[in-house]
Amino acid sequence: MIKAIAIDDEPLALNVIETFCAELDYIDLQKTFTEPNEALKYLKKFPVDLLFLDIHMPALTGIDFYKRIEQKTMVIFCTAHGQYAVEGFNLNALDYLLKPFDFDRFKVATEKAHDYSNLQSNPKEIEHIFIRADYSLQKIMLQDIMYIEALDDYLKIHLHNQKNIVARMTMKTMTEKLPSNQFIRVHRSFIISINKVSSIKNKVITINNCRIPVGNSYESEILKHFSV
Repeated sequence: MIKAIAIDDEPLALNVIETFCAELDYIDLQKTFTEPNEALKYLKKFPVDLLFLDIHMPALTGIDFYKRIEQKTMVIFCTAHGQYAVEGFNLNALDYLLKPFDFDRFKVATEKAHDYSNLQSNPKEIEHIFIRADYSLQKIMLQDIMYIEALDDYLKIHLHNQKNIVARMTMKTMTEKLPSNQFIRVHRSFIISINKVSSIKNKVITINNCRIPVGNSYESEILKHFSV
């Protein structure tokens, strides 16, 4: 069960969220707030898993509110002001609901929270990861990933028979997301899927006719996974 609170200066908006949450068996909406400062005090005593957070509030914007939270908490922004969408996603929001939204759209957003919560709770059993790209969270099946390539501040995820995905994140962050028994970093600019390797020769790994170099500092780690 995902513990949640909602913060919005409009009581009617909070009523909608309460009504929608009551229809979902995986969301426990514990409290609602019209005053963001009161919500901050509550969170210091009672941490939650998820926030439904309005952005345009007079006392404190939702953006500033989320930046003040000490604990790691999922957030779904709910607002009538679409111009804040980019900044919301830059804060790693799960979703951005533009008011007025219906129950089906609300359910899509909360299912992302449900999936992400399960992913964090069962890291050894994951079959997919979520990557933020094109201002949304995209679900990527691990079995579809061939290799990942670093491009300055971005990563290019090469997928089998699918369009590649480009995301703004570091190799370190990606490495932490991926299970170590399925993926290995072979170069400062490359992470590969162990199961997708077709050959290794002269410090070059071949995956789907793509040649990937093995960095000198990663060679010993490669030897632990392959007999070369």
